[in-house]
Amino acid sequence: MKKHFAVAVDGPSGAGKSTLSRAVAKELGILYVDTGAIYRTVGYHTFSKGLSLDEAGEKVTSLLDEIHIEMRYGADGLQRMYLNGADVTDEIRLPQISMYASCVSALPEVRAFLLEMQRRLARENSVIMDGRDIGTVVLPDAEVKIFLTASAQVRAKRRCAELEARGTSEPYEEVLRQIEQRDYNDTHRAAAPLRKADDAVTVDTTKLTFEESRDAIICVIRERIGK
Repeated sequence: MKKHFAVAVDGPSGAGKSTLSRAVAKELGILYVDTGAIYRTVGYHTFSKGLSLDEAGEKVTSLLDEIHIEMRYGADGLQRMYLNGADVTDEIRLPQISMYASCVSALPEVRAFLLEMQRRLARENSVIMDGRDIGTVVLPDAEVKIFLTASAQVRAKRRCAELEARGTSEPYEEVLRQIEQRDYNDTHRAAAPLRKADDAVTVDTTKLTFEESRDAIICVIRERIGK
């Protein structure tokens, strides 16, 4: 494979972008960048200030100067998020933080604040980077672009299982409602809405196992990059 390349993975919330991209990165020996975790970290900062969702959207830009985000990787290759020196990897995965992340990520000022951080990682490393606008905005020249999706119902079931495993279970109906609301927010926002890049390959995992989904992504990458 080429020595330096970028894989952009976009798709709706709960499609498995993070877990699959992490597995693909491990298989190919490249760096995994979870941009959703970056926006969750910004969202968590507004949440930790005691702000409501409406207040977060209004006030987050004034808080950017006090936000310092770091991405660190352990020996296991897993990405951990640090906010102003504190490890918030677990906290940003709380269910309510999804809506805060969606809220702050809709703001052009927040996206501009984080854009260079993401592009720098791709310049310095071969990466697989996932998010909502990686192939369309962050890395428009990525060698491989994948649009990863699944039905809202399947995504809700998967998220429920994930939350239960973490000991933070939520009712299926509420998780489904949050996912459908997140889909609407992400596709209708003014700044970099979620959409499939013209040159992206769609991978629908609705009827695929985790292993089948991972292999399908790797197959697309090898076809585009070379074995």
